[in-house]
Amino acid sequence: MKLVTYRASIEAEGRLGVIKDGLVIDVARLGLALGETFAVDMLGLIEQGPDGLASLARALEATEGKRPAGIAVPFENVRLMAPIPRPRKNIFGIGLNYVEHVAESAKSLDTSKNLPEKPVVFSKPPTSVIAHGEPIQHNAAMTQQLDWEVELAVIVGKRATRISKENAMSHVFGYSVINDVSARDNRRAGQWIFSKGQDSYCPFGPAIITSDEIADPHNLDLWLRKNGEEKQRSNTRHLLFDIPTLIADISSGITLEPGDIIATGTPAGVGAGREPQEWMWPGDVIECGVDGIGVLVNPVVKIGA
Repeated sequence: MKLVTYRASIEAEGRLGVIKDGLVIDVARLGLALGETFAVDMLGLIEQGPDGLASLARALEATEGKRPAGIAVPFENVRLMAPIPRPRKNIFGIGLNYVEHVAESAKSLDTSKNLPEKPVVFSKPPTSVIAHGEPIQHNAAMTQQLDWEVELAVIVGKRATRISKENAMSHVFGYSVINDVSARDNRRAGQWIFSKGQDSYCPFGPAIITSDEIADPHNLDLWLRKNGEEKQRSNTRHLLFDIPTLIADISSGITLEPGDIIATGTPAGVGAGREPQEWMWPGDVIECGVDGIGVLVNPVVKIGA
């Protein structure tokens, strides 16, 4: 199932929808038409677990070809928000999780050339999240080294405390795309949150694809283009720490909750690692894609003096 949070107009509140056959089907309105109560937002649906998804799937099947008027809108007529517009807590970022990115970071960002023995975890605050189509802010007073990082995002589906790797995948609700925007010149004594957590530094979307739709999340091509020119391309099979390992590691000390987001790391090809180095500037357009999940597009715009 391809799930979005959308607005039918600029002024409207965000609503939960399912993309199907070129339409966005409004989940709450579908429930009303059938005399059922469905979740009104993405977090509510995630919290309902498999039963909520199963009920929604049955409703979609039952109304196939005969949906009541007013419950679906053509996709081109809606404005997408981030799938979870306001995550309940920080997004979990994973650093140095592709071998070639470890090498390029050691050369250009003064990180260790040795492969991490455990996942490198940092975070991005909820205020950093923006939607497909919304602008990445470039403030020249803050940074002259604004960089890109395409990543597969994992959406947690149920509470996880001290979960084993063997049971970890049962806690996954679905997948999306994140651009882990990073101001390389804003790192502070080895701490990354200011570099990676400023406003607009977490483009997220355009949709969440439920886990049943992805046969193998460890065999997905991911790529990034700047102004149409490819800068990154790899496959999630090259993750140094796979998704079960990440869930097990984080949950060993931090409880994961429904709707939590894990950005699984970026492959080689970031701007800091290129020769000569490249950065994002106002006027650039950044496309991040993960095959089978979607393409996230964001312009870079100037803010400040």
